[in-house]
Amino acid sequence: MASIHSVTFDCARPAALARFWAAALDGYAVRPYDDEEIRRLRERGILDAEDDPSVAVDPSGGGPTLFFTRVPEGKSGKNRVHLDLRPADRMEDEVERLLGLGATTVQSMRNEDGRWTVMHDPEGNEFCVEEGPGDEQDRDAG
Repeated sequence: MASIHSVTFDCARPAALARFWAAALDGYAVRPYDDEEIRRLRERGILDAEDDPSVAVDPSGGGPTLFFTRVPEGKSGKNRVHLDLRPADRMEDEVERLLGLGATTVQSMRNEDGRWTVMHDPEGNEFCVEEGPGDEQDRDAG
């Protein structure tokens, strides 16, 4: 049996996208640059962490590490895999917060299983903010 160790996003600007996702997700932070990592980057001719071709975002507890890796080609179609985020509070408030971080809204949807908003991160990767059936009523009652 296997478990998910990490999720990798191909992107044009790894440091910027890593900061977006670290801010978007509860309990995640951009991996700090220690002396060994700074030395490794300098040996590769990288003097500014903003130019790092692969940036990690680590969870403070359980969960996979997210890697943001520079690739030469741009995004060319719909993601075949995406993240679904479940907010602790109102879905609308979380969508607004993510918009403030640089996400964009694609569409809002609803069916018998719940409702969700399809969004793009700053580089166009799809993700959803979802609310399951009964979530809204549970919060209204609490």
